[in-house]
Amino acid sequence: MIWWPAEIPTLQYGLVTLRQSAEKDIDSIFNACQDPLIPAFTTVPATYTLDHAIDFVRSDPFSLAERRELRFVIEYGNGADAKFAGVISLHTINIKNHTAEIGYWLEKSMRGQGIGTIAAKMITDYGLRTIGFRRIDGLADVENAASQKLLTTAGFQKEGILRNKVTRDDGRQIDMALFATTDTTWTPLEQ
Repeated sequence: MIWWPAEIPTLQYGLVTLRQSAEKDIDSIFNACQDPLIPAFTTVPATYTLDHAIDFVRSDPFSLAERRELRFVIEYGNGADAKFAGVISLHTINIKNHTAEIGYWLEKSMRGQGIGTIAAKMITDYGLRTIGFRRIDGLADVENAASQKLLTTAGFQKEGILRNKVTRDDGRQIDMALFATTDTTWTPLEQ
């Protein structure tokens, strides 16, 4: 059975914190999404505006209440020195089938440091052990080797390629690599 939280919790592991987005994140989200790599490999619009960032942050309570998405801001560091690192979520929720999909993007300066892998392990652990999902999928553009490595390092297994799965803003139809982990294959985070 799925247990759904009444609010976005704050999760912490080492120097990585997952927390609810806030108005203070709007500028950081907007600035990060100006990096062309983020819209190249995600559903973030290529012409990301400040209004997009405002709507993104302000839609969090509705997504949670409607059980559509569980979204977190990723921070890296301690206390006042913590820096915005990106966004991670469980979305494409199917309560009946106990499934969700993980999605994420990292601010350019935070990539390649293991922050995304830790965040993926944290949200997956929360999704499987606390919420009660039985399967969490991860989709990565077949050309996005870094995202595929992140999912593998975080404990997901590659299950195959989904042909013509996603249509990009420019009209290209692309293949996605499908990764997944289940409640029977997941190795919990060490406390």
